[in-house]
Amino acid sequence: MRARFLTHLIRSQDAAVAPTVAISLFGLIAIGGIAFDYARLAAMDSELQAAADQAALAAATQLDQKSDAITRSTDAANNLIQNNSRFASDRSTLSATLNFYDTYTQSSDSGHATTDATKARFVQVTLSSRQANYSLTPVIALFNSGGISAHAIAGMGSAICKVPPLMICNPREGSNPDDFPNSSDIGKGLKLEAGGGGAWAPGNYGYLDFGAGAHALEQALGANSDVENCISSDQISTKPGNTASATDALNTRFDIFENGLTNYCDPSAGNCSPSLNARKDVVHTQITAGAKGKAPNCGFATGSDPWTLPSTEYAPDPTTRTSVTPTNMGMPRDICHAVSSNGDCQGNANRFGDGNWDRTLYFTVNHNPSDLSAAASWAGKTSTTLTRYDVYKWELATTGALNERKAELATTGKGGTPDYYSYPAPMCATGVGASTTVKDRRVLTVAVVDCTAGNVQGSTNIKVKKWVDMFLVEPSLNRARTGQDQIYVEIVGDATKPGGGNAFQYYSRNQPYLIK
Repeated sequence: MRARFLTHLIRSQDAAVAPTVAISLFGLIAIGGIAFDYARLAAMDSELQAAADQAALAAATQLDQKSDAITRSTDAANNLIQNNSRFASDRSTLSATLNFYDTYTQSSDSGHATTDATKARFVQVTLSSRQANYSLTPVIALFNSGGISAHAIAGMGSAICKVPPLMICNPREGSNPDDFPNSSDIGKGLKLEAGGGGAWAPGNYGYLDFGAGAHALEQALGANSDVENCISSDQISTKPGNTASATDALNTRFDIFENGLTNYCDPSAGNCSPSLNARKDVVHTQITAGAKGKAPNCGFATGSDPWTLPSTEYAPDPTTRTSVTPTNMGMPRDICHAVSSNGDCQGNANRFGDGNWDRTLYFTVNHNPSDLSAAASWAGKTSTTLTRYDVYKWELATTGALNERKAELATTGKGGTPDYYSYPAPMCATGVGASTTVKDRRVLTVAVVDCTAGNVQGSTNIKVKKWVDMFLVEPSLNRARTGQDQIYVEIVGDATKPGGGNAFQYYSRNQPYLIK
């Protein structure tokens, strides 16, 4: 009986797979344990790298070239990682080692180390190693992951915001020194010629590429509040070609509104307002106060009753340097720029004036001659050093200086009555004054670049040398000695923010970025 049972048991195939399953169970448990612990290890590695990236970015935000930048950068990195949890189970304290560089090349993954906080622009953050104690992997006699670390490199870049899309080629490029503007430049006229193609040279102007078309360019140049577009302060992109109608947008600052302007800058829209002081060298038929943005033709020399040149323009003789008294006079160019279409100024391609403009004639035409001394005293200058920007501000601050409506004598072809007038205050649209958030409408903040060294041709990425404020002297119009594509400015100095003060924090938006 027993022998028969044993024989049956030996020959039975019931549950034949059980031994196989039992033997395989060890392998399945090992594989599952490895997968579980590997997932835990991968999560820890990813979290460590994320911590290194964030620590590097945090550290880079402090690299502002101040004497304590490295100390603040180190604290920022360590404060961030101490507030992050980890999947590691060794319970060791996570710390960071920081190395700083003044230059770093991504392609070669190397940089020039520095300990000078005023020069540090890049930071490498290396985290201390961590390890994960395995839960199931000890089945195959592995008890922890070993040391795992992470590192990241970040730098600090900056963006420029709230500026019109306008750039000029450094008028002093190639000189030694080539700093522009310096103190001797303040108050000098600068004749900017449109650049384009291969014609970029010191004193040319052009536009920045904000990634939009001609209408958006006009809008940005004429807008009351500088556009919010932000571009890199280190590298800007120039816009290829010259947009002839773009200067029409600048002319809105003088109360001149061409019919072909973008709808955004229509005088009734209130988006491209004139300055409160819109004195200029053109005249108009009588405009009533109630007609703003509605009835008058506020274009220049087009259609019926537009703005037009006075019967006698300011035009100094090249030899005597004096002019017949004009019937209307806006802020004039430097005399050496006003004597002819090319001028006879000494400087880079005749672009620099000498700051000598006809102050006496301007006050004779627009005010009382004795007011020249009063304006100079108000500005803390002399009658020979008073700038056009000084006079412009004096007129804004002086009661009645912008209320005069001077009649011009009629001439053949202009009707039989003296019905042409100069309007120093805006009449075609409501004017906007300077404030702590809106820059004066006659002051432009422009990028200065080295066009020759940067080989500017059409669309080019180039480094900004400086941001500079310039006073817009006159509308850009076709006259006997000027062209619509010229922009004539007076140099004010380094850029300031609305309301005065250092412009850097207003225009610049610092932004950290990861290198690797």
